[in-house]
Amino acid sequence: MASRHSGPLIKLAQPNPFKPKSSSMVQYRTMFIQTESTPNLDSLKFKPGKLVLPEGTTSTREFISAREAMQSPLASTLFRIDGVKSVLFGKDVITVNKSPDVAWSIIKPDIFGAIMDFYSSGVPLFKVAFEGPTDTMILPEDSETVAMIKELLDTRIRPTIQEDGGDIEYMGFVNGAVRLKLRGACRTCDSSVVTLKNGIENMLMHYIPEVTAVEQVLDDLEIESNKEFSMLEQSLKNQQHIRVKSP
Repeated sequence: MASRHSGPLIKLAQPNPFKPKSSSMVQYRTMFIQTESTPNLDSLKFKPGKLVLPEGTTSTREFISAREAMQSPLASTLFRIDGVKSVLFGKDVITVNKSPDVAWSIIKPDIFGAIMDFYSSGVPLFKVAFEGPTDTMILPEDSETVAMIKELLDTRIRPTIQEDGGDIEYMGFVNGAVRLKLRGACRTCDSSVVTLKNGIENMLMHYIPEVTAVEQVLDDLEIESNKEFSMLEQSLKNQQHIRVKSP
C-alpha cells in the first residue's frame, strides 16, 4: 500500500469581519500602529496614524460592554477579544482597557489585527453618525457658573486628560460640587482620585469660586466591580490573618 505524503501544514487565513458584502475585493493596506502607555497599567493607547473620530471632534466615544459596542463594528470586534474590558475612541487614538489577569503580550496581536482589518475594510466606524459631545454644550438655561464650568472642562481639562487616553463627562453641578464621570484609561486607574482632587478640583476651584468640590460619578458596573473587589480584598486579608494565627 502506497504511503501518503503529508505536506506542510497551511494555516488558513481568518475571514475579515469587516469585509463588505459586495463581491468587490478590498485591498489590504499595511499600516503602522503605534502604542503608548498610560498611567493605568491595564490601559494602552493604539494610534493607527490617522483620524479615528471625525475631524474637529473634541470629545471621545467609550464602550464599556459588548452590548454598547454593537454600535460600532470596530468596538464590537475588539470586545470579542478575551480580556478586553472597555474601548474608547479619541481623535486619533483607540484606548483599550483590559482585565488585570490578562497580559498585554497575549492580546496585543489580536488588537493590532482587529484595527488593521477595520481600516482595510472601509466600513464606517459607527452604525449611526457620531454627533460629538453634548455634556459640555452650553445651553440657554445654564447659569453663568455652569457655563464657565463647561467651558473650562472643554478647553483646559479635557484635552489634558485625553492625552493620557482618558476623558471626562460632565454630569451636573449640585450644591457647589461638580459631578464628573471618568472615561477610558482614567476609569480604572489607581490615581483617578488624585486626578480628580489634585488636578480637576484645584483648577475649577481656582478659576470658579462657586465650586467647592468635585465628585466622581460611577456606573452601575463600576459600583458592582468595586463591591466584588472589596469582598475579594477582605477575603484575602481574612485568609492571611488565619495563616498568621495558625501554629
